[in-house]
Amino acid sequence: MRRITALFQGSNLRARAMRSSFLTVGGFGASQMIRLASNLILTRLLFPEAFGMMALVMVFIQGLYQFSDVGVGPAIMQSKRGDDPRFLNTAWTIQAGRGVLLWLAASVLAYPMALLYGEPQLMQILPVAALTLVIQGFNPTRLMLANRHLQLGRVTTIDIVTQLTGIVSAVVLAYLTQSVWALVFSSVISCLVQLFLFWIYLVGHRDRFEWEKPAAHELINFGKWIFLSTVAGFLFNQSDKMLLGAYLPLDQFGVYNIGFFLASFPLLLGISVTHKLLIPLYRERPPRESAANFAALRKMRFVVSGGLLFGVAILSFIGVPLAEFLYDPRYHEAGIIVVIIACMQVPQIIVLTYDQAALAAGDSRRFFVLAATRAVIMLGAMFLALEMFGLIGALFSIGIAMAVIYPVVVWLARRMGAWDPLHDLTFAVLGAGVGSAALWLNWDGVVQLAASS
Repeated sequence: MRRITALFQGSNLRARAMRSSFLTVGGFGASQMIRLASNLILTRLLFPEAFGMMALVMVFIQGLYQFSDVGVGPAIMQSKRGDDPRFLNTAWTIQAGRGVLLWLAASVLAYPMALLYGEPQLMQILPVAALTLVIQGFNPTRLMLANRHLQLGRVTTIDIVTQLTGIVSAVVLAYLTQSVWALVFSSVISCLVQLFLFWIYLVGHRDRFEWEKPAAHELINFGKWIFLSTVAGFLFNQSDKMLLGAYLPLDQFGVYNIGFFLASFPLLLGISVTHKLLIPLYRERPPRESAANFAALRKMRFVVSGGLLFGVAILSFIGVPLAEFLYDPRYHEAGIIVVIIACMQVPQIIVLTYDQAALAAGDSRRFFVLAATRAVIMLGAMFLALEMFGLIGALFSIGIAMAVIYPVVVWLARRMGAWDPLHDLTFAVLGAGVGSAALWLNWDGVVQLAASS
């Protein structure tokens, strides 16, 4: 026990990484349990169409956010000037101005979006939901500094309190209004609470408006590729919702989102851990620098991938009875969706620890090449699958597209000295075994979903 405790003590990189990993995993677990509890309550207070409508709103809001991302967070995390007050003030000024511009863009685009999806209510909902972009624009740079130095204790606590606030407000508003507006207003309320807590409880530099030309030049030069990468990342991550939102009836789209919500737990955990830890780890322990650095990263990679694959295995085997136990019959089709999505996410989990190496090295251009390739292949695969096979084809296209993308991931990983073929082969074999067994056990459900697509 003393040896385990010692791993978390001190200010060295390993201790900070261990503490941050523990906090990230613990915070994510608490967050997902809270989300699940609220999801179970809200599905009984609201109708499937409300979740479909909110999914469309969130795709739009996230699209605006990512289509204008200039990489302020990654820039602060990797820059040599990441602790310089003038650099931080300039970064915060860019971030705050961007938030206001995004709200204006959302207000202007609300009418075209309502026409595109044939949902007039989007005209009223989108400008209100986009207030979250203004609020998040004023989040302090102390949040990024906490990630830069792997000091995530207060951030994790604030995230959990914020989520509890949003969920309580959503449940109360859903009970009172029986409307999708409950989900919209609760997201605004939670963002306001989060902003207040960040400013009050995070220690360190106090931001103010400032424009320093060298800092702005560095941020914009680094951020131009991040901007393009996040556009591509949005298209990659939201391709299913963009296409399915237009292809499926709103109630079936809502059921799909319930299935995606359950199936994505392991992948979202992996993304949360890797995005918070890997830039500092790659920056301070470049894998190309020594065999010891590579060995340490390999050990971390095996632990992360093994844990995530274990989570995928559980969900792929219990997806159907889990959905039937948790939800009323309107949402039971989500069970087989959980099984298929969990299996199809295995290729993405295998390569999850590679792309941050490029950002840690300041190579945002190669990061963009990977992001753009993923977006093009994923969108193309899903569109063709939807046209030819319907929903069932779209679900299976997720895994097929990631397998096709793998050579590009290897290209980037080798450039950074991070590629680990032993790791990839090991988990490809294990993942194929888990996926095959899960699909075989649930084949009747797969056939039934295919017939209804």
